[in-house]
Amino acid sequence: MSFDLAARLAARRADNLYRQRPLLESPQGPEVVVDGQPLLAFCNNDYLGLANHPQVIEAWRAGAARWGVGGGASHLVIGHSTPHHELEEALADLTGRPRALLFTTGYMANLGAVTALVGQGDTVLEDRLNHASLLDAGLLSGARFNRYLHNDATSLAKRLEKATGNTLVVTDGVFSMDGDIADLPALAREAKAKGAWLMVDDAHGFGPLGANGGGIVEHFGLSQEDVPVLVGTLGKAFGTAGAFVAGSEELIESLIQFARPYIYTTSQPPALACATLKSLELLRSEHWRREHLNVLIRQFRRGAEQIGLELMDSFTPIQPIMIGDAGRAVRLSQMLRERGLMVTAIRPPTVPAGSARLRVTLTAAHSEAQVQLLLNGLADCFAQLGPEPSHA
Repeated sequence: MSFDLAARLAARRADNLYRQRPLLESPQGPEVVVDGQPLLAFCNNDYLGLANHPQVIEAWRAGAARWGVGGGASHLVIGHSTPHHELEEALADLTGRPRALLFTTGYMANLGAVTALVGQGDTVLEDRLNHASLLDAGLLSGARFNRYLHNDATSLAKRLEKATGNTLVVTDGVFSMDGDIADLPALAREAKAKGAWLMVDDAHGFGPLGANGGGIVEHFGLSQEDVPVLVGTLGKAFGTAGAFVAGSEELIESLIQFARPYIYTTSQPPALACATLKSLELLRSEHWRREHLNVLIRQFRRGAEQIGLELMDSFTPIQPIMIGDAGRAVRLSQMLRERGLMVTAIRPPTVPAGSARLRVTLTAAHSEAQVQLLLNGLADCFAQLGPEPSHA
């Protein structure tokens, strides 16, 4: 018996679901070079335009000169450096919580938090559209795992009725493929009523949302009591890499003791923490970045509606254009690329079958003129492609 990998790959190609890695040959930003072609990109998550910021680059350079390059060991051995500690304190301050804990990636933060908090005999309840890392964490925890209808507090309440043991309710803050935000006040109300904890992965909310970039919890004015477990990633609006969990003293100490993805991995480079400290300072102080981003989001939505595109209910930088058919979405993405515009086609299994889309992401580094170029390109491509053939 052998693995027939060739057949699996051929089937994926036939279904228009084959993925390939574009090769970025320039720093991240609106104007990039991909596979040798200069493009105007609308597909990265660098929402505040900090990934290539001179001050952030200089902070990394200075950090490397002082602290070296590698973390050298896990945090619990001898890999927990002063820059890591200072960054944790700054992230705790951003979130208004006693403690924060650094992880190497967002995937590991989610796996670590869920599997440390619940296990056999417990219950995990997750939104149907949660990020893959959250779903994997729920399944790997060994707890009873169930999904509630997307952003539906009534559906959550019904599942809470049947929950056993310690119960963790898990949701994205901003849903990465739809751009809509979780109804946290309603979810928190249901969770608290049943003595469950609410965990929010606000990977796409930190930076764009909240008066000071504090994300969805700040946006709604919620407390640690409402959302005991708050996760954020540093590779999106912060423009660097890594992730964190913020919460109570007891939560963070418990993660240090029991979160296997935290315990058994080398710490991130200390210089990276130095860079993130600088980007966090810019995220909090340069309010114009959020304000400019919101202007662009309104401009895009207004223009897209005039063209007649089907948008989703999103006021965040994630602006999906619904297409439906995966092949059609890929064709549109290719047509845009021929015009020098890079917008990724998102297909199953990342999104449900029949809901393929172009996922536009806007950043504070884009200009209004660049957004208008995108709108012009979309109008041309949709006109050229014509209406979707009926399946009658």
